Amino acid sequence: MSNGSSITQFLLLAFADTWELQLLLFLGIYLAALLGNGFIITAVACNHHLQTPMYFFLLNLSILDLGFISTTLPKSMANSLWDTRIISYAGCAAQVFFFVFLMSAELFLLALMSYDRYVAICKPLHYGTLMSSRACVHMAAAAWASGFLTAVLHTANTFPIPLCRGNALDQFFCEIPQLLKLSCSDAYLREVGLVMFSTSVFWWCFVFILLSYVQIFRAVLRMPSEQGRHKAFSTCLPHLAVVSLFISTGTFTYLKPLSMSSRSLDLVMAVLYSVVPPAVNPLIYSMRNQELKESIRKVISGIVLNTGKFSLTLQE
Repeated sequence: MSNGSSITQFLLLAFADTWELQLLLFLGIYLAALLGNGFIITAVACNHHLQTPMYFFLLNLSILDLGFISTTLPKSMANSLWDTRIISYAGCAAQVFFFVFLMSAELFLLALMSYDRYVAICKPLHYGTLMSSRACVHMAAAAWASGFLTAVLHTANTFPIPLCRGNALDQFFCEIPQLLKLSCSDAYLREVGLVMFSTSVFWWCFVFILLSYVQIFRAVLRMPSEQGRHKAFSTCLPHLAVVSLFISTGTFTYLKPLSMSSRSLDLVMAVLYSVVPPAVNPLIYSMRNQELKESIRKVISGIVLNTGKFSLTLQE
């Protein structure tokens, strides 16, 4: 039996049969996430009209999404480019830590965002008190701190586990369920118990989000304006759909029995909960928000204008 300390590197799974296909696919998704979240961060940070609780939480979400997708895809793309599968032991530990940290913090933040919308729509007279600047900062800090604590617990509990089934992971990044499959001692049961506890907390967050949206939908149905109802539903339903996808696929990945595990299924589930949400969140949170779209247009126009001026300067 060899324990984790004797392993110096792990072997990751290639996502596609050809490295060119994997590189192009992940590069396209990563650039979309980078541009979408980057535009939202710039637009919210530079426009004082967007300095409200809703956009403050959206700014935090975009930062988390950028970190979340940057934890996995760049390493996978680098491996594809250099035609290798290797990730160091320390790199794997860092990847697990930041992945769990950002994933957990994002889920807690999504719960806060649903609460913000609930207060705004169902308790508008108390919005200024309940969602003051100080309260929003404290809530966001609590989400980040909770994600950090969750990551510390899982990382510290996973990597001391003795591993004796090689160092090949059936995933394109270091994932806790794949690491536990390499163990052949009962020590991994501690991490399984911690995973079950964390998953139950995440599902309580999802129930909170679901109840918040139920109250929002009830309030929206009482709106006299059909246009207002349509706008609210077309905004809230995609949010809820992405959150549901995020929670359900993540839970299935971490709690499914080994008998249901297969390489193709694990890959699909990993993409659905680790790659899709950070890439589509910018589109979903901005597609029905005219104010945000206008601010993003100004950011893009400014970039194009400055690029044109820079090109003219170089020509001169």
